Amino acid sequence: MQKVDARGQQCPIPVIMTKEAIGRLQDAGKVEVLVDNEIAVQNLTKMAKQKGYGVHSKQAGEDFCVVFEVGEAAAAGIDEEVVCYPDAVKGDAIVVISSDSMGDGDRELGTTLLKGFIFALAKADVLPKTIIFYNRGAFVAVEGSPSIEDLKSLEAQGTEIMTCGTCLNHYGLTEKLAVGSVTNMYSIVEIMTRAAKIIKP
Repeated sequence: MQKVDARGQQCPIPVIMTKEAIGRLQDAGKVEVLVDNEIAVQNLTKMAKQKGYGVHSKQAGEDFCVVFEVGEAAAAGIDEEVVCYPDAVKGDAIVVISSDSMGDGDRELGTTLLKGFIFALAKADVLPKTIIFYNRGAFVAVEGSPSIEDLKSLEAQGTEIMTCGTCLNHYGLTEKLAVGSVTNMYSIVEIMTRAAKIIKP
């Protein structure tokens, strides 16, 4: 049995930690995940059903224990149709990021959300074809950004990372680009107009 202590971790980290633990199993077995909030329990349960795993949860004091049954261990307890997902592949969507914060409202929260979004993107089963950073989004692709390692992981898996050169120059970041390549507005327009799907977090 694999055990995961995801207490204190924000979404989507408990799900990512669990997926990694499941990946360490020898085809079948159980993964026991400890979390400290009901939202995490709901997210883990949803992921289990999507993947066709057996799952049950119980409260343990102030925490929650979510148990996954994978492979043969799940055969007796699964009523839902099993959904098969391929290993990580590059999809036809592009992601455009125009800020170093996700959404409106509290900026500190927005920064945390964007970091979590990119982290989850790097662990997704289907990866974006391209990620484009422009305006303050340029700060996400330069030295000191908390998302550099996740972006390098995406690039290594085939996702193209591009940052607006005009934006880098405007913010004095031209020499600090840490991942991907510099692009221009003509290329950005060309990529966006040809994209099958555009995702803007």
